[in-house]
Amino acid sequence: MTGKLYYDDPYLRRFTATVLETGVEADGTPFAVLDSTAFYPTGGGQPSDLGSINGVRVVDVEEVEDKIRHRLDQADLEKTKLAPGNSVTGEIDWERRFDHMQQHTGQHILSAAFEELYDGATVGFHLGREIVTVDITLPDLTPEIIETVEGLANRIVFENRPIDCRFVEPEELAAMPLRKPPSVTENIRIVTVQDFDYSPCGGTHPAYTGEVGPIKILGYERYKGNVRIDFVCGWRTLGAMTAKQTVLRQLSRQLTSGEHELPDKVERLLAERKELNATLQEMKQQFLHAEAETLLNDAITKRGTLVVARTFADRPMQELQRLAQRMTEREPSAIALFVSSGAKLQVVFARGTAVGLDVNNMLKSVLPLINGKGGGSPALAQGGGVSEMSADAVLDDVMQKLEIELVQISGM
Repeated sequence: MTGKLYYDDPYLRRFTATVLETGVEADGTPFAVLDSTAFYPTGGGQPSDLGSINGVRVVDVEEVEDKIRHRLDQADLEKTKLAPGNSVTGEIDWERRFDHMQQHTGQHILSAAFEELYDGATVGFHLGREIVTVDITLPDLTPEIIETVEGLANRIVFENRPIDCRFVEPEELAAMPLRKPPSVTENIRIVTVQDFDYSPCGGTHPAYTGEVGPIKILGYERYKGNVRIDFVCGWRTLGAMTAKQTVLRQLSRQLTSGEHELPDKVERLLAERKELNATLQEMKQQFLHAEAETLLNDAITKRGTLVVARTFADRPMQELQRLAQRMTEREPSAIALFVSSGAKLQVVFARGTAVGLDVNNMLKSVLPLINGKGGGSPALAQGGGVSEMSADAVLDDVMQKLEIELVQISGM
């Protein structure tokens, strides 16, 4: 069994120990087991500590059968051999450790605030690299709930209440107002925020709530019937607020408005954008109608049918469809045959109500030429594919097929 120095003193950054065992994980990563360690192993939603042992980087720490395995960087290990019986010096990454202490303790405080104010129990916790998440048994959140919970949580922080972390006996445990039951039946460790929260926990925590620093909820989403909340504490809060302030300053300069005026300014810009978009769509529609008239004026007549056959470059499929539909609605005796080049060859065929041609059948005969897929109705069909044939070559083939179809329809 490895001695857990991080329980004796969570502020311990440097320690000496003896190597008990070395080995290699299944994935080839070497590891070392010490007789005692200040490295916290992954567990309870908290990531492991990192650091070094005799200059060899520790890349992960995990407890396996009461032994704490320090997974090591292979390249560093080749420079410094660690052998059983050797005395070594371990040094943890204190910035990472203290960050985890802030975030984990902040989670305790925030969870207790949700439970005290709204009976929202915590059913999930994850300490990530940038944000921390908790899953709370509430159907939804409101700005008022967030503000109230943040207010209570930060009051507990700034009151700088003492935090007690210790293993307790069953008799003492039974008298404690635990926020949640322990997940183990022996060696139960309770983290107590004075007169506020009592939680079984194996993580590392500071001595006073003031060290947690400000707690800030960044956002939330509905998740499996509960709400998943994103938040940060301490130095992460300062970083998040600095980043947001930088964005606000940039927006303020770009929009030539004071920060307090930004919401109204953005609202006006969105309204103007909506109006401009409506105007643009109307102009596009008018242009499409004018283009349809122009194409119909240039149409050729084949066996009493007006035929508009055109190739385009990178014309969107939906635009081609609208153009073809406008033409055939405007002139019931018209046929539109469009081929557009681009990343894919796209074809759109349409015919008016006075034409007895099934353009979907025509499309089916063309798709093999472009290795394409598509479909539609007798009056409108479209498809696309990748082909070495040019748009002009495809259109020439379509025109030949149309001649045959028109002959069959006319019975001549």
